[in-house]
Amino acid sequence: MKNIILFTSLLWVLTSCWPYSVSVRDTGSMPPEWKTFTVKTIESNAANAPLSYAPNLSESIKDGIQNNTRLLLNTKPGKGEVNIEGIITNYTVVPVALQQGDNAAKNRLSITAQFSIFITVPKEQTMKLTATRFVDYDSNTDLASAENSLLEQINEQIVQDVINKLLANW
Repeated sequence: MKNIILFTSLLWVLTSCWPYSVSVRDTGSMPPEWKTFTVKTIESNAANAPLSYAPNLSESIKDGIQNNTRLLLNTKPGKGEVNIEGIITNYTVVPVALQQGDNAAKNRLSITAQFSIFITVPKEQTMKLTATRFVDYDSNTDLASAENSLLEQINEQIVQDVINKLLANW
């Protein structure tokens, strides 16, 4: 009889503490009504930005949201519960870490993007986000040869800003 009570108690303790779901995706901090999202191709108003940067940032945002939240991409523009639009407003390279003789040891690539996030449910709402991110690189490095890797680093930061904005407002 003791064994049955002990076994039942142990079984109850183990099943009550057992995690019912383990995931790296967000499943609970957004309204349950949110199922899909859209991203309108980001526009570029920054004079120095490469022509391919705006579409690459758009794709990075799509991939980041799909991989890190439960939202699914809706391919029909503006038909998701969450709709994202954006403009790249600044793309600059400036010297930093000045040394003797006014020589820069590092340069800084800085990008600013402004986003409007239109929410359709549970109530209509517009969220605004301005993300300014930068990465420093050695001044002896040619920007053209390092630009793709620098842009990937900045994109990761901007994508995280967008995801944080989606998750923080609820």
